[in-house]
Amino acid sequence: MNPVLNASVRWSRRAALGTALAMGSLLASGQALAAELRVITSGAFTEAYKQLIPLFEAASGHTVLSSFGASVGNAPDSIPSRFARGEKFDLVILSETGLEALEKAGKLVPGSRQDLARSAIGVAVRKGTPKPDISTVAALKQTLLNAKSVAYSASASGTYLSTVLFPKLGVAEQLEKTGKKIFSERVGAVVARGDAELGFQQVSELIYFKELDFVGTLPEEVQQSLFFSAGLVQDSEQAAVAQQLVRFLRSAAVAPMVRATGLDPVGQPAAAGTNAR
Repeated sequence: MNPVLNASVRWSRRAALGTALAMGSLLASGQALAAELRVITSGAFTEAYKQLIPLFEAASGHTVLSSFGASVGNAPDSIPSRFARGEKFDLVILSETGLEALEKAGKLVPGSRQDLARSAIGVAVRKGTPKPDISTVAALKQTLLNAKSVAYSASASGTYLSTVLFPKLGVAEQLEKTGKKIFSERVGAVVARGDAELGFQQVSELIYFKELDFVGTLPEEVQQSLFFSAGLVQDSEQAAVAQQLVRFLRSAAVAPMVRATGLDPVGQPAAAGTNAR
């Protein structure tokens, strides 16, 4: 990390902690006992989440019990599978498509969606290998046709690739032979150990692998820009604390930290003690 970016991240952490402290003071005034908040989040928001949750815990005195899983799909650890098994959570953070499905299934409080960040799909290769051309739609198509193996997520981004983009580009038949849908693991890990030549996933899930070279994002004409949003789980006993956490995750103070993880923060500045949306 270069010195300028490092200084920026240190500043944003101080600003985020200040926001958490202000929210913690408000929370303490209305709630005597510390609470345990159960949160499950999907991959694209994971890096930002891991950085921000300790700040919230330190300031508020609450404990956040964290779980992680894919936004969609039927893998055993995916968010829909865990809800289907009856696992209990207070707050869920996942892609807009996954959140809409959970709300439709009656798992979430209607109208509780709060957008946190926007995520784009990126491409990576193993460090030291040639970077393919994905600068145009035509170049992306040729790169997909030339690749010997292509890894993509079993979650929201991979669903878009396999059901929309690959057919649109006319490469679906080729990808049936060379494509690898990755379950319960980050695509970057597969590419890093040499099990796939090319990897597609949310930018925030690729850029932290030191063993990879990030190629770039999909051309704008075929990019899928997904919102990652928070939703309150039905019958949660910690709804107030969950809303407090959401306000913190959407606050202007944490936006630089969210952006540094490869996401575009979309939350509006929210005064402590007010609804964020």
